Amino acid sequence: MNEAYCMDCMDALRNMPDNAFDLAVVDPPYGDGNTNIGGASLWRTVRPIQGNGAERTGGTWAAKYGKKIIAWDVAPGKEYFEQLFRVSRNQIIWGGNYFDLPPTRCFLVWDKCQSDDFSMAMAEYAWTSFTGNAKMFRMPATGKTGERFHPTQKPVKLYAWIYSRYAKSGYKILDTHLGSGSSRIAAYDAGLDFVGYEIDRTYFDKQEERFRKHTKQISLLADYGVGAEAMANTQLTFDQYLGEG
Repeated sequence: MNEAYCMDCMDALRNMPDNAFDLAVVDPPYGDGNTNIGGASLWRTVRPIQGNGAERTGGTWAAKYGKKIIAWDVAPGKEYFEQLFRVSRNQIIWGGNYFDLPPTRCFLVWDKCQSDDFSMAMAEYAWTSFTGNAKMFRMPATGKTGERFHPTQKPVKLYAWIYSRYAKSGYKILDTHLGSGSSRIAAYDAGLDFVGYEIDRTYFDKQEERFRKHTKQISLLADYGVGAEAMANTQLTFDQYLGEG
């Protein structure tokens, strides 16, 4: 099972049973509203906000730019985390340093391998519910292909690395903020059940296209004798197999 839905994740979470998922790997927005990619503004007409169902039209960014905060870029409220912890047995939360979460021993760091003059964060932090030692993953944000359509897009390899360490065969994975769909692709490659939610129709459609392309390429690899089991055992994605990062 590998499914994605274009909807507010809160509408889904409220109707889920307790411990419906073995692991939630999520990347909630931090809420600064100042997100650009490739020099193009990503401001959009606001829709009901993920996390509290309300519109947010105030704040410094709205005042500065005279526009509303985009729906996907508003930080979730307290209820989101209450529901997330209720429906999943374990959690990995990117941007955990932005939220009021309990202390954790096992945090993750994604080192983006950027120079000191990099204008954005050179690393990202993930809070986890696990008790092991802290871990670090090193990889540039864009990879060799440079394919990037979401401002907070993370590499498929990063999620593959996470699943290889914190998920087991038969696990059901939840992603409440699907974004570019990297988490979904990695779950597909690892043979894990997956359910993801994305509130923004534009990004949802783009990740759907990306996922369809990836699964088609995997089928082509199978035709060339690279089976799903071999792909999973070596933690290869299609791009990795071709040496494209």
